[in-house]
Amino acid sequence: MSTLPTTDTRQDMRLVPAALVCWLAALAGLLLGWWTAVAAGLASAVVAGLVLWRARGRPRVLGAAAALLVLGLVAAGPVAWRIRDAQRDELRAAAPQGLPAALRVVVAGRPKPVRSAGYADRQAGARSVVLAADVRTASVDGRPVSSTGRVLLLAPVAQWAALLPGQEVGVTGVLMPPRGSDLTVAVLSVRGPPGEPGPAPWWQRAAATLRAGLHDLCRSSLPEEPAGLLPGLVLGDTSALSPRVEEEFVTAGLAHLTAVSGGNLAAACGAVLLLLRLLRLGPRLSAVAAGACLAGFLVLVGPEPSVLRAGVMAAVALLALALGRRGSALPALAFAVAVLVVADPAMATDFGFALSVFATAGLVLLAPRWAGALVRRGVPPGFADGLAIPLAAFVVTAPVLAGMAGSVSLVSVLTNVLAAPVVTPATVLGVLATVTGPWWPGAGKVLVRLADPEARWLITVARHGARAPGAVVAWPGGWAGGLLAAAVIAVLVLAARYRRLRLLMALLVVGALLVFVPVRVLAPAWPPRNWAMVECDVGQGDAVVLATAEPGRAVVVDAGPEPGPVDECLHRLAVDRIPLLVLSHLHADHIGGLASVFDGRAVGGIAVGPGRAPEWAWRQVAAEAARQAVPLVELNPGERLEWPGLALDVLGPRYVPARSAGLQDGTTINNSSVVLRAETPAGRALLTGDVELAAQADLLADVGDLKAEVLKVPHHGSRYSLPSFLAAVAPRVALVSVGAGNSYGHPSKSTMDSLTALGARVTRTDVDGDTAVVAGPAIVRRGEPRGPPRR
Repeated sequence: MSTLPTTDTRQDMRLVPAALVCWLAALAGLLLGWWTAVAAGLASAVVAGLVLWRARGRPRVLGAAAALLVLGLVAAGPVAWRIRDAQRDELRAAAPQGLPAALRVVVAGRPKPVRSAGYADRQAGARSVVLAADVRTASVDGRPVSSTGRVLLLAPVAQWAALLPGQEVGVTGVLMPPRGSDLTVAVLSVRGPPGEPGPAPWWQRAAATLRAGLHDLCRSSLPEEPAGLLPGLVLGDTSALSPRVEEEFVTAGLAHLTAVSGGNLAAACGAVLLLLRLLRLGPRLSAVAAGACLAGFLVLVGPEPSVLRAGVMAAVALLALALGRRGSALPALAFAVAVLVVADPAMATDFGFALSVFATAGLVLLAPRWAGALVRRGVPPGFADGLAIPLAAFVVTAPVLAGMAGSVSLVSVLTNVLAAPVVTPATVLGVLATVTGPWWPGAGKVLVRLADPEARWLITVARHGARAPGAVVAWPGGWAGGLLAAAVIAVLVLAARYRRLRLLMALLVVGALLVFVPVRVLAPAWPPRNWAMVECDVGQGDAVVLATAEPGRAVVVDAGPEPGPVDECLHRLAVDRIPLLVLSHLHADHIGGLASVFDGRAVGGIAVGPGRAPEWAWRQVAAEAARQAVPLVELNPGERLEWPGLALDVLGPRYVPARSAGLQDGTTINNSSVVLRAETPAGRALLTGDVELAAQADLLADVGDLKAEVLKVPHHGSRYSLPSFLAAVAPRVALVSVGAGNSYGHPSKSTMDSLTALGARVTRTDVDGDTAVVAGPAIVRRGEPRGPPRR
């Protein structure tokens, strides 16, 4: 974004009340019923009529009242009627019955991969896509119904991912009721391929070719992480973005960079305008050329709410340029809000639309004032803008993000300041590579490589921001959490206007830094000295680190459910050499973070048990071992492995079904877990994977002496633990690796009660965070558990 004006911060507010009324009326209609949109629209029209009657001779007030009158009537009429049609649609009435349906639809948006609540889909590749479609004809359970509404299709990725907006297809599936309050009348769960797909418009085919070309250029020219990030920066296409980078961008407050918005449009259209200005072409020709760029970019990235808002604003600005009139950002924003809500009332409840509007309003109303204040205090203009822009965006969007995500990123302002200088160059280079790549691949590769340092810098900023102590704090979710965050921010902003309160807040911040920084950063209590074993907090999964006598060298057992958490745990422990990485079994919550274990570390090999199910997971592990050029070895009962200060005895699995047995259920795979007994300076530690009742009984019968000072509790503390097995181990310390807010009911109260009755000290990663065992054995808690798993 260009330098903000710091001299004149006045804005034309006449369209703002009308746009807000239109937005709120549509929001009320969607949340409470269409009749509330009618009531809100008529009430605002009445107020506008009274103002028009009383405010004669005041042109600005009359203009605002006239706009309010018009949009109030529009909200009470067309907007309310559109909501009424969706709420009374016959498909919507049939959806809760779960009946089969056959539809003929027109695809309204690009298919998007479904991010699973678990982690199997994320690691094996998305198996489903979701796409919006407009109904042309419909029949439910063989009976024709009348519907012209919008449906969401949940369909197989292999057969539906290539569809483009504008294609007409036939589809059959099972109806489900829609979730959320928008204009969607039903969700259709689809199993088969699209029927008789029609042709896509030529411009959509051209855009698909350009998008595929950018992906090909990135894959052939860049390392994996930058190659996945650059299409997200340019096109908002995160299909190739690694889950680890995606998680880090969310934690660091940089997720908006991979959601195309006004910044991308400003970069693309601004580059065109700058080029034409250098060529000394007139404003009208410049506006036409930039308008063509705008239209092409909107087709290329798709009709995302934030893109449409920015597109309408940009169109207003270009029209003002062509007519030789001075534009104003706030009227353009209000006009965009009104036009888009009238055209599609579902925008009123879209979080992306709300974040885009609020962020733009903050940049228009707050950032210039704050930048001007900083300049008056001696801050150079460029630095003042660089501070004011992310701070204003954070202030206005934090309540929405807090209510939506149930957390607040405390590092987002700093990370956005550090990221800002490279975002525009990366976007412009990526757009140029997208356009030139299909007809000049060599130039496309050069442009992509020029964007590589910018992408790497953004990944570095996100990674270090996500690792910062207290980067994200938990916050109440929903409307209450959003309103609470808004109230806190409002108090802080108002307090900052008074010198004494500013001084008090500065003293509080300095005091907090003096207390927490030395304790948590400069002289951290983690890891404890002479730690022997650490249960990493990786969410709903397992990752155990066993120290050897050599600093920086440790054996790792399991890798957690996703990239990132296990890497962060190993980073905190300063482990850079791993002689062996053991995967107890091949469920996703134990192998999902496999790739991130190798990040900056030397790994000697990957060890697995005799089990090979599920098949997709085995293929993934084998492929990762080949990619990292490390041996893949099999562990069997009776084997012993030794390193200085650490020895491992393989106790199980005692029984594994034949590999020809076909599909195996979860219990069978759990019972094939590798069971290890570790000899450590803190005593014996029994690592049990996810073994359940049958495998525990085998260990009792075949091993005999299971006694250990430390027990890694089987299967996240599930209820499938034999009391006799726990009694045979008789642990003094019991470690439970479990994710906060998990849907499995882990850990089970009965298992926890059994361990407590045996006199064990029980720790849980969802409560205690990373947990270390030192000689004694004694336990040390890091005390920073990860938040609830993202859905």
